[in-house]
Amino acid sequence: MTRRFWIGLAVAVVALGTGGYAAFQHYKIYLPGLIGEWRDPRQPTQEVVWNQGPAVSPSPNRMPNIIVILADDLGYNDISAFGGGVAGGIVKTPRIDSLMRDGARFRNAYAANATCSPSRAAIMTGRYPSRFGFEFTSAPVLFARTIYEQFAAETDRVAPPLYFDEREADMPALETLGLPPGEVTIAELLRGKGYHTLLFGKWHLGEAKGLRPTDQGFDESLGFYQGASLFIDEDDPLAVNAKVDFDPIDKFLWANLRFAVKYNDGSAFKPSEYMTDYLANQAAAAIKANRNRPFFMYLAFNAPHTPLQALKSDYDALSAISDHRLRTYGAMIRALDRGVGTVLDTLEAEGLADNTLVIFTSDNGGANYIGLRDINKPYRGWKATFFEGGIQVPFFIRWPSRIAPGTVLEGPAAHFDIFATAAAAAGAALPSERPIDGVDLVGGSGGFQGAAHLSLFWRSGHYKVVRADGWKLQVTERPDKVWLFDLNTDPTEQHNVADQFPDRVAAMKAMLAEQDKVAGKPLWPALIEAPIRIDAPLGEPVKPGEEYIYWAN
Repeated sequence: MTRRFWIGLAVAVVALGTGGYAAFQHYKIYLPGLIGEWRDPRQPTQEVVWNQGPAVSPSPNRMPNIIVILADDLGYNDISAFGGGVAGGIVKTPRIDSLMRDGARFRNAYAANATCSPSRAAIMTGRYPSRFGFEFTSAPVLFARTIYEQFAAETDRVAPPLYFDEREADMPALETLGLPPGEVTIAELLRGKGYHTLLFGKWHLGEAKGLRPTDQGFDESLGFYQGASLFIDEDDPLAVNAKVDFDPIDKFLWANLRFAVKYNDGSAFKPSEYMTDYLANQAAAAIKANRNRPFFMYLAFNAPHTPLQALKSDYDALSAISDHRLRTYGAMIRALDRGVGTVLDTLEAEGLADNTLVIFTSDNGGANYIGLRDINKPYRGWKATFFEGGIQVPFFIRWPSRIAPGTVLEGPAAHFDIFATAAAAAGAALPSERPIDGVDLVGGSGGFQGAAHLSLFWRSGHYKVVRADGWKLQVTERPDKVWLFDLNTDPTEQHNVADQFPDRVAAMKAMLAEQDKVAGKPLWPALIEAPIRIDAPLGEPVKPGEEYIYWAN
């Protein structure tokens, strides 16, 4: 058991003994972490020995390797590729930027959802997650109730949070909240074509047997099932921590997360270094082990998701940033960029770069709850909104033998296109017994086609959005509101023109109604609806008349 476990257990015992029920209520936030550590105590660091491929390549014309690199809550303005970067561009991201320079980018690229789990479900399946009921992000009941209670206790809120007690009876066990086994994953599809399939980092698509990565097509996995992890032990002398005291989510994460990974379905153990570097270096080792056979790698970094933790060396390198929280966040982006570079350098060293398709994106936009205003600039909105700041993401594709450097396409492209693009690159037929919403972005007959979608849809409970012909309609029941934006002339959604174009609003509402007909019943209910301001991050005072949406989860 870790030192943190025993401290937490002692706190809980003392609370019960001295303060009774009231004290228990105060300290119950620690329970998920305590239970998790009791069930699966963290073991010391262990060496991971990757399955070795053949000694020589079986064919000089073998199928391409495919690597999908996914950042977690990366803001559109967090990288310097678009002329921005953290702290006004102080933090550069040259290795991530190189993917755009040496390959292709989409001016309009979209996450499948504005929060973690549904976006990942879309990447894995090539389908709208709402088609199979994966509408909400998986989270513990205690998490939802705790967040609600803390938000409800605050007076400076744009609107009160909502909690639906009656839905708790319909909430399945946390470990069963995941990707239905009947879905065909990208890993299953590619393994069927002879690929060795590998996952690194965050899964967040189910923890129960039958839902884990090794049950969903991955030959090997190294990471964690839950939605977040510590990057390093809090008390490590190499760590710099930035706690966000105004964010209830942050308090829950610090109380319950641990610094641990699993190899396949083994016991949890302590990584040997800072999580971002650890995942990148282990990915590099796996590339070397598989140099002589085609492989599919899903490298799902947890950076820069909270909790905000950086290496002291990265933090010290950013002395020009005075704000501690911003500096820690910038140091995390610096490590993420280094991790991408580790993978690219390994491909080059092993002579695999030309025949490897690399896709880089983020699961959604940057989060409002870290309190940093410019992370999604120039777009409005955040993670947990369908404004562009929540769903417009970097999307780069590099494949030197097929894609000309510096290619720029308008799109729009979406997360579920990764499935179809990877399938075409591998020569795998798409599943024919179910709708696949993604399209091949590269083109099976040669040349980069950059196929675009005529329409794209998003849904989270009563909050529904459609983008078609450059127009975007957003509708919510709470508040009862309609936004219509002409993205052709107003890409940052500054001017709501719903009142000026009632016929277009009606037509696009009809499109939403048709999309609802193909959606499945949600696999689990949304227990909480939290108000998210569109134009200000958490931690800033509420101003009269601010626009907001209710995000259901």
